Amino acid sequence: MLSDFKFNYAHLFEKELFEEILSVGEYKKVEEGEELINIGSYIKFMPLIISGAIKILREDDNGDELVLYFIEQGDTCAMTITCCLGQTKSKIKAIAERETELLMIPIHKIGEWMNKYQTWQNFILQSYNERMQELLEAIDTIAFLNMHERLLKYLKDKAMINRDEVITVTHKQIANDLHTSRVVISRLLKALEIKGEILLNRNQIKVLNL
Repeated sequence: MLSDFKFNYAHLFEKELFEEILSVGEYKKVEEGEELINIGSYIKFMPLIISGAIKILREDDNGDELVLYFIEQGDTCAMTITCCLGQTKSKIKAIAERETELLMIPIHKIGEWMNKYQTWQNFILQSYNERMQELLEAIDTIAFLNMHERLLKYLKDKAMINRDEVITVTHKQIANDLHTSRVVISRLLKALEIKGEILLNRNQIKVLNL
């Protein structure tokens, strides 16, 4: 764990800050599909991802979900930062995309380090900017792409975040993530296979043109 954390983060922070992070951070390992943050909960820690990936979702009043973006090793989540600093309830849900290791930073350290370390301030602002860009991209995808294009983008994003062209996922799971029906997804997946964009197997999809 320590070697992976050093590889992803040591170059970002000065020695003193890096040692502080290690001294106060709480190591956490979550399994694929495990929920880290739920809507309406108070967030007490900010996660630094050591390995794996996290899926960030919004949920409507009916409980239907929509994927906003993914975060992976070397990242943190802007929504988490906002809730931590504002001490407000979470407006997002975070679920492990695959087995994931994290170092959980207590919220009182976030503001303290913002004032104390320029590298931490740069990291937080850069992370916030990247997540905002991904949110804008998610909005553009919903507003301007048809479902066929949204599905293909989702599959490519999922393959890249998992570093594997073969995705293990059901049609129902995809439908939930894209806020549509399983029947629609099954039809569109078959169309993508005919076009040579993917190969379909039972609960697996191979993305051909990454």
